[in-house]
Amino acid sequence: MRAPVADPSRRVHVVDDNRDAAASLATLLRLNGHQVMVEHDGQKGLDRAALVKPSLVLLDIGMPGMDGYQVCCELRARKIGDMQIIAMTGFGQERDRQRAHESGFDSHTVKPVDHATILRLVSVPDDA
Repeated sequence: MRAPVADPSRRVHVVDDNRDAAASLATLLRLNGHQVMVEHDGQKGLDRAALVKPSLVLLDIGMPGMDGYQVCCELRARKIGDMQIIAMTGFGQERDRQRAHESGFDSHTVKPVDHATILRLVSVPDDA
């Protein structure tokens, strides 16, 4: 595990079709000094990440249309910056974790994720 980021402020991109969950997560991160962008759709999340090149993406897997696995694969294929991508999902089986790893996620968390865990993940640059 790498040392915490020297500058605690990170550009974080939250992509989750659950608007309430995304808004709560964004509020928590903003209150802790992070710059946060939110999208509620996989394609829009991918497009925004290409523009703003966040250092961290918190990505829901189970979204309609373009799901989180597809978004993560596409982010990795496009080589959009050196971003950390964390799955935040209700899918917690071992096969789900394996698929997340194969899709390019750096970490896999199961919702609901407690605030302390989120803040720890955001403070670590890669391989949390």
